[in-house]
Amino acid sequence: MTALTGTATLARLALRRDRFRLSAYVLGLATLWAGMLAAESAQTHQALVEETEIFVRTPAVRIFGVASGVSVGATVLIRGYVVLAVLAALMSALAVVRHTRQNEETGRSELVGAAVVGRYAALAAAIIVTVGADIALAAALGLAGVVTGQPAAGSFVTGASVGAFGAVFAGVAAVTVQLSSTTRGASGLAAAALGLAFLVSGVGNMLGSADASGLRLVSAWPAWLSPMGWGQQMRPFGGDHWWPLVLSAAAFGALVCAAGALAARRDVGRGILAERRGAAEAASGLLSPLGLVARLQRGALLAWAVGMLGFGLVFGAILDEVAGSSSATTDWYVRMGGSDVIVDAYRASTIQMAGMAAAIYVIQMLLRMRAEEADGPLEPILATAVSRPRWMISHLLNAALGSLALLLVFAISMGLTAGSIVGDVPAQLRDIVVAALVQLPAILVIAGVVVAVTALLPRWAGAVSWTLMIVFILLGPMFGAATLQLPEWTQSLSPFTHIPKVPGTDVTAIPVVAPIAIAAALAAAGLTWFRRRNVALPA
Repeated sequence: MTALTGTATLARLALRRDRFRLSAYVLGLATLWAGMLAAESAQTHQALVEETEIFVRTPAVRIFGVASGVSVGATVLIRGYVVLAVLAALMSALAVVRHTRQNEETGRSELVGAAVVGRYAALAAAIIVTVGADIALAAALGLAGVVTGQPAAGSFVTGASVGAFGAVFAGVAAVTVQLSSTTRGASGLAAAALGLAFLVSGVGNMLGSADASGLRLVSAWPAWLSPMGWGQQMRPFGGDHWWPLVLSAAAFGALVCAAGALAARRDVGRGILAERRGAAEAASGLLSPLGLVARLQRGALLAWAVGMLGFGLVFGAILDEVAGSSSATTDWYVRMGGSDVIVDAYRASTIQMAGMAAAIYVIQMLLRMRAEEADGPLEPILATAVSRPRWMISHLLNAALGSLALLLVFAISMGLTAGSIVGDVPAQLRDIVVAALVQLPAILVIAGVVVAVTALLPRWAGAVSWTLMIVFILLGPMFGAATLQLPEWTQSLSPFTHIPKVPGTDVTAIPVVAPIAIAAALAAAGLTWFRRRNVALPA
């Protein structure tokens, strides 16, 4: 028996478990990419030039992407590459964690290890399946570009750059599962690495300069320290460079080798990083489900708050640039923000994006209910005096309060920077904070959906929740109205569509109260059903 014995069998098992989840990721990202290209194809050449010039001359905006010339594909990728790359990285990292560390944490690895299976078989199988999904994603993105009328070379370079970034983070996750002894810890370390990759590439772009044409950004050297920077420097539709793939391949190989070396130094179920000793006595706040959930979510909330703080400062800093523009970007903000006054439309648009980000946080936090149920911690909790509704409400309250905190962090940071630019900090703070608070009802609807799905379809909770979130975003103001310009009846299916576009419009009672009532009904249905069903263990 060798160290890789059983790899093929475990790979088939992993592929069977993830056939729907990975397929949804691949098809969803390809559809998103095709939609963005189709929407931008309606813009005139002059509009594309103006939009590209904004990204080239505004350092604060460069953090989101690299301008590589004027074309439909190149312009869309300025702000679209980061979205595609981040989602591909999350797909890869979570898949590797799911088929390695999660199996160890739930005890499945010990059961499988009792058969004729090599030490590295599980890790190798997870990497093979994940990289296969990244290759499929690269092909799907390339085909989506060709179908929407874009040049084949640029389309497939786009797919390769996104797929390569996803493969690198499969390697990153292969290392983090060796370092941490928990699924949550391994995923958190991978997410931190993803944030660092984005930050480093963004700094390199912000420190860059425009070329003689003013339509192409030349990134500074820090961009070459990040795998996200390597993908951006492939310059799809603006050079179509294939050679940066060598850097991604080298990084992937080094990470896989490091993961193998670390795997040989630890026991099954343990991590390289030593677990911290807990306090001898629990704090009083941990004696209730509400306090315990808050403690478990504290690290994730802090990480999200740092990100929202940074984005709030950036979006506030570019208020003056957007206000003085007459480009297609201005039209996009007007369609999304629901106001002909560009400043109001811009502020409403950015707050809506912050609300969608906070909704993603809520889904992430509430799906931990399913993780606790499937992995076992729920049963001993329910064996005490804690009731099922109390346990679920504790998760719901923490997620709702956390989303509120994130919205306020974003609004205050944006209000301070925007106010310092226009010379009226109190007014900017007031308008933007009110706009942020108005987003909460839509977020509560998302929370109610997750609670209901977790109670009714526990084994499908993650897939259904994330799928619905993607649908709501695509049908909402950001894509449905501003980008894809879908019919109104389809846009109305998203809870984000019905929220007043403050400060561009006034706040009325029905658009605020109705979503809260829907959220309460969904949560009540979920609580009722959860009380009646059995605890659902993994299939």
